[in-house]
Amino acid sequence: MASSHFISSIKRLLHSSQAIALLAGGGLAVSAVPQQKIQVPGYYRMMVGQFEVTALYDGAIGVDTKLLKNTSEEEVSRLLSHLFVKGPVVQTAVNAYLINTGNKLVLIDAGVGASQIFGPTLGRIGTNLMAGGYRPDQIDAVFLTHLHPDHVTGLLTADGKAVFPHAEIWSSQDDNDFWLNEEVASKAPAGFQPFFKMAREAAAPYQATGRWKTFSHDEEILPGITSVSAYGHTPGHSAYLLSSGDQRLLIWGDIVHNHAVQFARPEVAIEFDSNKDQAVAARKKLFAKAAKERLLVGGMHLPFPGLGHVRADGNHYAWVPVEFAPAVK
Repeated sequence: MASSHFISSIKRLLHSSQAIALLAGGGLAVSAVPQQKIQVPGYYRMMVGQFEVTALYDGAIGVDTKLLKNTSEEEVSRLLSHLFVKGPVVQTAVNAYLINTGNKLVLIDAGVGASQIFGPTLGRIGTNLMAGGYRPDQIDAVFLTHLHPDHVTGLLTADGKAVFPHAEIWSSQDDNDFWLNEEVASKAPAGFQPFFKMAREAAAPYQATGRWKTFSHDEEILPGITSVSAYGHTPGHSAYLLSSGDQRLLIWGDIVHNHAVQFARPEVAIEFDSNKDQAVAARKKLFAKAAKERLLVGGMHLPFPGLGHVRADGNHYAWVPVEFAPAVK
């Protein structure tokens, strides 16, 4: 009797399974698991000596390759295709880097923030900072590579207040003297004047409280963090060299805007460079230094997390990104 009941149950189960398969195969309404369409939080963490380094993703923006100079459309197309990148508008990341030295919490660049000046695809540094376990009010210092809006407008809330209420903000003196100078701004082309205005607005609440600071050439600002002159993209564009124990990381700002083109052709400039010849010279110098010294590198417009190494490849260079790994102490 028990055996007969078991067989009947199996038959019912089989019929039920067949019915479900029939419904699915026949295209009738069957509940499906919805797609999530949400990316992982935009932070990536690693150790450099005793420094904890967290890459923070502000988002991505499309940049037209027509803005690249000292090259041809044909060469750009070939180099993009070589790395499976489609043009003419290519995705360009905007990154920042958080350094916990053990004594100080330092943010290098602040992204776009709430300004939305480049549209809704940017402005996630604050969210990713908190996803990574930190708060804006814990930041002790913000070091700026330069004063372009995609690096400084994240200093402000939507209503123009300081995002980092306890932080000192550090800018190179040369960039400071250029972008915050109203006389210089008045002589700039009309299309560039909003850049000056946004830089002044970003600085204002920190200047008002005496927390806007400047440094000169190649200066150790905090123990283990030294500015490195990389002028050309802007008059005071600066990289930062982190040193802890026998490990080093060079965070080089906007040395590269298009990794598919500019590693292979370091002589390629971009429209946004204040002085294209200087920008090219700075790129070649830092490429050579990073390759020779096997430096770990972080870049604001390299594919997130923007961390890796530069490999010399004949007369050109190649980008070698880090492998995903635990943040081993």
